[in-house]
Amino acid sequence: MRNSSFLGVIAMSKGKSWREKLQRGERKVVEDPRGRWLMLIPRPLDFDRLIRKVPQRKLVTVKQLREHLDRDFDADFTCPLVTGIFLKIVAQAAEEERGEGKKASEVTPWWRVVKDDGSLNPKFPGGTARQSELLAAEGHELIPAHGKYPPKVRNLKDVVMSL
Repeated sequence: MRNSSFLGVIAMSKGKSWREKLQRGERKVVEDPRGRWLMLIPRPLDFDRLIRKVPQRKLVTVKQLREHLDRDFDADFTCPLVTGIFLKIVAQAAEEERGEGKKASEVTPWWRVVKDDGSLNPKFPGGTARQSELLAAEGHELIPAHGKYPPKVRNLKDVVMSL
């Protein structure tokens, strides 16, 4: 089962600014492709709202964001594919605002979102190098990249907040 709302956000986003993409979409809870579970198709703004709650020197994982949205909207799970795409939209919109002169404290702190194991996200603006730079500026200690493995936050359990 394809979700027309999700596909519509992607298809209609060509040529739009990242902020315009952030504003698009309609939240839906639908049956998963096998018809066994209720799957949330969130809006990019749903992620933006949650990420804005993460204070300096704290982090949140992708899993935490998805689980929070599951609870908020009575779903069994939040679509992982949509999550990745929408997190990138949130990050790109924030960087677009920074490019227009807004300070880091005035934009959505996308760099405070890490993978569930504490790894940084290479798909965020500027890749893991940019996210490393922003996290280090907030005092986070990082374990350097090793081979194909991206950098990770050291002592993740000490800096992850509850949502």
